[in-house]
Amino acid sequence: MAATTVFSNLKTPYHYNISFSMKQQDIREASLPGLSELLSSWGQPSFRAKQIYAWLWQHNAQSFEEMTNLPIVLREKLNEYFIFLNIALDKQQISEDGTIKARFRLHDGFNIESVLIPVLDENRFTVCVSSQVGCSLTCSFCATGKMKRERNLTAGEIVSQVNAINNLCLEHFNKKLTNVVYMGMGEPLLAYKPVMDSIEKLTSPTGWNMAARRITISTAGIGKMIRQLADDGTKTNLALSLHAADDEKRNQIMPINESNNLKAILEAISYYYEKTGNRISYEYIAFQGFNDSVADALNLVKLCRNFPVRINIIEYNPIPDAPFEKASGNKIDIFAKTVREKGIMVTVRRSRGKDIDAACGQLANQE
Repeated sequence: MAATTVFSNLKTPYHYNISFSMKQQDIREASLPGLSELLSSWGQPSFRAKQIYAWLWQHNAQSFEEMTNLPIVLREKLNEYFIFLNIALDKQQISEDGTIKARFRLHDGFNIESVLIPVLDENRFTVCVSSQVGCSLTCSFCATGKMKRERNLTAGEIVSQVNAINNLCLEHFNKKLTNVVYMGMGEPLLAYKPVMDSIEKLTSPTGWNMAARRITISTAGIGKMIRQLADDGTKTNLALSLHAADDEKRNQIMPINESNNLKAILEAISYYYEKTGNRISYEYIAFQGFNDSVADALNLVKLCRNFPVRINIIEYNPIPDAPFEKASGNKIDIFAKTVREKGIMVTVRRSRGKDIDAACGQLANQE
């Protein structure tokens, strides 16, 4: 059957004709203009597309049968053209600190993990979402980096994580999610289009209508794509997974630094800040005897001169077969004090969910 299939592009929808068999296209990959165009060709009023979008992105509909304000005949026809490639909650674990890790089974049998991080005294409920099945960057301290990258997630699969974790948040805390961070499995900037499309769904009035300032994209440092974020007018926050303040040490733990060294990354982030003015933060895991000295702290200060930046110092969460240990609390405090005395905003983030392998760097679909 030949039909016009319309996917959403980064800024404007683009259209192309393809031939596909029945039930090949996931409805969540259709753009609103494209869906409206298709329904118009069926003689349906234009508002039907917005109704469908509301069901998909505001109500997390899992089937056309749930869309009760659509005529039955239309629901039947939609069933002929589209499918729902839903994610399914496979397992969940609750940490003693309230953090919840959820494993989801995808339509093709792969698994991904998402984490709900509640901060009750600040009334903040954050979901850490995955953007890829596995990861290709092989950072030596990260469990996900030891997995093979199987594929990028779709925008629908990313937003479905947000919806599913929001349901868990309502169930356990009677609160809705307040923040989304792309810090789960995978490198978001290597899944650029689905990540940006998912952000459009989360911030759109026809979707979650979430403020972009409540969304953070975390990257290991892909200079070209950081510049692309700037050129696309992204409104979200940007976090750089830094973890070492000089190229020699960063090369040892993050192979991506060999093709995207600190000079190139900082130039890209400067470009991003100049064009967007969005908040920048550095994520810095403190490893005992490797990057936790006063000299390391002063090197880090040098990387904060060209734009306002916040530093998040993170406790290391041990993983199997990694030659690192967590820096002592005293070392972390001295490190933070050294940076703070130079007028830079620093936060020490204690690990959350480490008893269920839900902390930073621990997501690996383990039983």
